[in-house]
Amino acid sequence: MHILIIKTSSLGDIIHMLPAITDAARAIPALRIDWLVEESFAAIPAWHPAVGRIVPIAMRRWKKQPLSSQTWKEIANARQALRTQRYDLILDSQGLLKSALWCKMGLGPSVGYDHHSAREPLAARFYDRPLPVARQQHAIARNRQLLAAALGYSLDQPEPDYGLSNLAKRLPVLDLQLPLGSVVGLHGTSRADKLWPVEHWKALALHLQQQGTHLVLPWGNAPEQARAQALAENRSHVIVLPKLGLDALAGIITQAAAVVGVDTGLLHLAAGLGKPGVALYTATPPALTGAVSDRSAPTTLRNLCTTQELQASTVIAAVDALLHNQRRADADKRQSSAPAHSH
Repeated sequence: MHILIIKTSSLGDIIHMLPAITDAARAIPALRIDWLVEESFAAIPAWHPAVGRIVPIAMRRWKKQPLSSQTWKEIANARQALRTQRYDLILDSQGLLKSALWCKMGLGPSVGYDHHSAREPLAARFYDRPLPVARQQHAIARNRQLLAAALGYSLDQPEPDYGLSNLAKRLPVLDLQLPLGSVVGLHGTSRADKLWPVEHWKALALHLQQQGTHLVLPWGNAPEQARAQALAENRSHVIVLPKLGLDALAGIITQAAAVVGVDTGLLHLAAGLGKPGVALYTATPPALTGAVSDRSAPTTLRNLCTTQELQASTVIAAVDALLHNQRRADADKRQSSAPAHSH
């Protein structure tokens, strides 16, 4: 059986789809899976070992120049690339009009959320088989239930498996190696109300420095770079990374001892990689789209959202507890693996 997944964006939404892919590949071992995705996120589906062909599109770029002849040429080329393969099933897990239109461009029967379940109810009219999936549950659960209903298998594992357990071995080798025990700080996000105050980040950076722990700051645009550089000023244990692509950022996160992050796609990547850490939800409740750790994670990523939980002192205490527990677990592991000495 050969299927096409349509989940084009954004970074966190695409990562939320990965556990459903793991479920499907386990339930149907011979299943072949292709994925239509926004070009800037094409690395993510490729991380999953069950995904084959990636069909990139550029809706975000095309929207900026809708009347350009180059835009329409690229759309035609993407449609042609999509239609080189006939699929047994095309599944739209985005639930938007734009994704439903791409669903109709493909060759094969289509499935998606019904009008009660889709984010844009009109999208359901474009599917050959609209399916009901309750809305008031986490996005990961919705994706898993949709794909299971579409392909006819049951979900026997309550916790998600993102399929990323061996990702570090498959990524390009990084020249950049983090100091042992580093904490990655995911401070950038798409909305101003999702930011954690700079003064709180400074308090965390100072505390980690006093503990001899490095805070590592990635960035993706000029404001994020400026914030990272401000946090690093006069702080010897803050590392501002160069601008990195998704493969390199994944490699950085795999090296981290823990992650502290606001509501951003990279936070969900950290959860998918099983990293311990603290998620800071300043504007959105985490119930439907919060960070959910991979089932193999030794310690789950903790979601904080109340005013008290988001205080710098509370976050610092949570990070301290995580790092302490991790050091103790590492010490126990070293002790248990040490060769026994006879007397």
